[in-house]
Amino acid sequence: MKVLLTGLSHHTAPVEVREKLAFPEADLPGALEELRSHAGAHEALILSTCNRVEIAVTAESESAAERVSEFLASRQRLDPAWLKGFLYRHEDRDAIRHLFRVAASLDSMVVGEPQILGQLKSAYHTAREHGSINGFLDAVLTRAFAVAKRVRSETGIARSAVSVSSAAVDLARQIFGNLRDKRVLLIGAGKMSELAARHLLTAGCGLILVTNRTRERAEQMALAIGAQVLKYETFHERLHEIDIVITSSGAPDYLLRKDEMQRVLERRRNRPMFVIDIAVPRNVAPEVNELENIYLYDIDDLGQTVEQNRRARAVEAEQAEEIIDAEIARLLERLKAREVTPTIVGIQHQLDAFSRAELERLRPRFGELSPHQEEALQAYTRALLNKIAHGPMTELRRASTRPEGDKVINVIRRVFRLDAPPDQDE
Repeated sequence: MKVLLTGLSHHTAPVEVREKLAFPEADLPGALEELRSHAGAHEALILSTCNRVEIAVTAESESAAERVSEFLASRQRLDPAWLKGFLYRHEDRDAIRHLFRVAASLDSMVVGEPQILGQLKSAYHTAREHGSINGFLDAVLTRAFAVAKRVRSETGIARSAVSVSSAAVDLARQIFGNLRDKRVLLIGAGKMSELAARHLLTAGCGLILVTNRTRERAEQMALAIGAQVLKYETFHERLHEIDIVITSSGAPDYLLRKDEMQRVLERRRNRPMFVIDIAVPRNVAPEVNELENIYLYDIDDLGQTVEQNRRARAVEAEQAEEIIDAEIARLLERLKAREVTPTIVGIQHQLDAFSRAELERLRPRFGELSPHQEEALQAYTRALLNKIAHGPMTELRRASTRPEGDKVINVIRRVFRLDAPPDQDE
């Protein structure tokens, strides 16, 4: 049985290509059924996210991978030759390794992000519910989920923020600890401030206010993130109520200056205030950072944090790769042993049948046997056949752990005629 994976991702295809191949969730059951029929696959899984579309199958022959490519092109009405330039293919060990790396978020655009594991689990459950996963691939994916858990628990790959918005939230946590009762003000309705606000919401932040020169844009963002709109002309009067300020306004001059923020601190009775200036040009005068209890970070500060965290994640990723290599070796050994078990059982049954048939044929020559003699004869026959089978059995177990082991297994099956029709003469 072969494991084959065909797909494309942000590594090989731009978004305008990826979106052409995307599978809506409602279409997956029908697509899985069509895929198995078209590719001649025993099992199939379709993983479709914004950053990747991948199909994993188990099949008897590697030619199934070509049929998977044909399926993708025909289903999405694309030119196969054009699509081929964006696709990659992995087989057996490489396919398993790829699935493990995807589950552990080592192949993600942001290494260590947690979303891909949930997306892969969802794809797995959909395929299993519709009967597209029920054996070999099931074992591979189940192990992939366990490997992802081990990578997260034994490495720090997901601990450090690797985007400006997530870095801002990490810094806010360092300053305030619990963010549940903190108030946030977004000055400007840019995309970066919206992403930071979403991270703050995920972290359990309390009230979020949005202000912008164009009220309509402020209302749009407020609606998107569940915030409240604050009049742009009056936001200075409310600054003392705010714990976290995020600025991304296109204003040509500073919106917040040192003297004003000094008065804000006095009204706050010097309670700490966190200011994130992600505007270019900057919205907050650099001198504000001189004030005690105001923590000001601009886009460069956050960028340095992100870069340090990226380097830290790269080190953790090396450890994760080692975990994956060890887990692949263990899984392949287990799967090979499982594959060879029917052959071993078949040989044992075959030899047992030979033994019983020969005893029945020779029994009349011995005349009347005592129970002790009968037992001794059967024991002798079993011992003799076990000695004959010992070599093939040992070689079978060794072969199950070797890359070319299938050839040895097939030879031994032919020697013992395990694939012969039941009614064939012995």
